[in-house]
Amino acid sequence: MSLSSLQPRPLWQWFETICSIPHPSKHEAALKAVITKWASAEQLSFTEDSAGNLIIKKPATPGFEQAATVALQAHLDMVPQKNSGIDHDFTQDPIQPYIDGDWVRAKDTTLGADNGIGMASCLALLASKDVTHGPLEVLLTADEEAGMSGAFGLQAGVLSAQYLINTDSEEEGDVFMGCAGGVDISATLQKQTQPCPAHWQSILVNISGLKGGHSGCDIHLGRANANKLLGQLYTALLNQCDHNQFSLAAISGGSLRNAIPREASMTLTFAPEISGAMIDTLNSAKEQISLQYADSDANIHIALDNHGGAHQMYTPAFSHQVMRAISGCINGLVKMSQSMQGVVHSSTNLGVITETEQELSLLCLARSLSDIDREDISQSLSSIFELAGAKVTCSGAYPGWEPNANSKLMQLTKACYQTLYNQTPNTMVIHAGLECGLFKAVYPNLDMVSFGPTIKFPHSPDEKVHIESVQRYWQLLTQVVEDLAKNDDNKTVNE
Repeated sequence: MSLSSLQPRPLWQWFETICSIPHPSKHEAALKAVITKWASAEQLSFTEDSAGNLIIKKPATPGFEQAATVALQAHLDMVPQKNSGIDHDFTQDPIQPYIDGDWVRAKDTTLGADNGIGMASCLALLASKDVTHGPLEVLLTADEEAGMSGAFGLQAGVLSAQYLINTDSEEEGDVFMGCAGGVDISATLQKQTQPCPAHWQSILVNISGLKGGHSGCDIHLGRANANKLLGQLYTALLNQCDHNQFSLAAISGGSLRNAIPREASMTLTFAPEISGAMIDTLNSAKEQISLQYADSDANIHIALDNHGGAHQMYTPAFSHQVMRAISGCINGLVKMSQSMQGVVHSSTNLGVITETEQELSLLCLARSLSDIDREDISQSLSSIFELAGAKVTCSGAYPGWEPNANSKLMQLTKACYQTLYNQTPNTMVIHAGLECGLFKAVYPNLDMVSFGPTIKFPHSPDEKVHIESVQRYWQLLTQVVEDLAKNDDNKTVNE
């Protein structure tokens, strides 16, 4: 069964098209070309701004020209994550979605339901002939997953909307009215190396099988971070073995700052006389990690493989210094909100460890509902890395979206949900970094909400979207748009 057989059919047809066109962050051009070709054929006006955002406009249903303009917003890009050993080029190969019972998944990769379903709904609404609406603007932003450069670059005057519906939420039944802000913390160290003694041995420590997930939505679930596990294993060696008789030869882990790392590896080199102690210590640490994450990450696999001899290694002093910094790096849930039950207030994610011939780099993403707390966390992380001798850069800071208790759009959305499903939706604040905070900075009077279907495990190959929730999401979206058009209080005034 193909996705296009699912309901609502126009939405799923668009999502199937989106999956067929590679569109990871920084590579959205092919998808934009398909969308603009379709918009031109439909005689819809569109523009692409200097930040790479695509804006498509549709006139109101006849008779509703004076209704308030509504913007629908999604992002163009997806997170490229795949299972180990899978040959998939996200810049060239299509996503392979399939129906699995009540869910849609992808074969061995992220599905891109984040935010492809939202994008598909925006395009399906533009194509619809049977949904009553006022003037519509669809804003498809570029590069959301890799830094929000599209939202950062959005200029005043591009949108004329009074209301904006963000489609980038991931739990049907929740309507979001706020989100966390974030900042990237990058630490770069000049590697200090030396030739490896000829008689020393080497071992490859490879970590895999972790659940990973979204570093905002899933950070409170207590899942393991593969990069942090490397630090935990190395610290065990520091506690048990002679510091002068082992060191690091190579290290890497994770691929995205906003995905909890599922895989990481390091090559250790050591004197033969401590070989037994090394292996015993690592095996003991492996057992401790398995117990530690038995409930939240039961399939962790840590392999110890002979590596032959390394030619170069970090100096022991530099190696120990770096690994202490990784071990001491603040990671995971930092604080829960005191005012909103069940809402994460602050968190961090040590997302990426990479090295070149000359440098070692660490990349973290800190999130918080409070700009003050976000700054405090970034300063704490910076201090840890600077003590290890790193050059630290904090960049890409984006504000949170402060909840508006008087939002007319929120009240209307809740009323629509109550009418459709005879229940009140949850009013929520999301810990993920929606682009709404950046929109608010440019359009301070914009009334916004965010809602979407149920998407589990975004930013990982386990990502899946619940089919029935997509239909309920579509019903809510179209009902809100219709009610906004028909609500006399929301009509614009002729000047």
